[in-house]
Amino acid sequence: MSDIQNLFIRLRGYMFSILALFAIGWGVTPYKTIFLSLIMGAAFSFYMLWTMVRSQQKLAKALKEGKKLRSLGTFTRFAIALLAVVIAVEYPELFDPIVVLLGLMTVYIVIVIDYLIQILRNK
Repeated sequence: MSDIQNLFIRLRGYMFSILALFAIGWGVTPYKTIFLSLIMGAAFSFYMLWTMVRSQQKLAKALKEGKKLRSLGTFTRFAIALLAVVIAVEYPELFDPIVVLLGLMTVYIVIVIDYLIQILRNK
């Protein structure tokens, strides 16, 4: 298995755990809007991670075959983030747009934490 696949498997586990914590928070606390916004942002963030890994795999395959890759999917990730914010703005009784943006950053926070964990493990 390639390094990117191993990384994705680790990050996927972390993201599912975080989504489960957000779901528990939504279910047991009175802060329904906050946790629902975090759930939506983190879910869209997880989808952006998946598209990022998929484009990285396409890039590796293209480099191996000596071909050029048209795009790395940056526009797609921007569109996903915009869609999440548009949904939050459209339904303010369910979602808080600022918290959705925080949820969208979840995967990047998880990547940094995973990186730090890997550095500590390899020492």
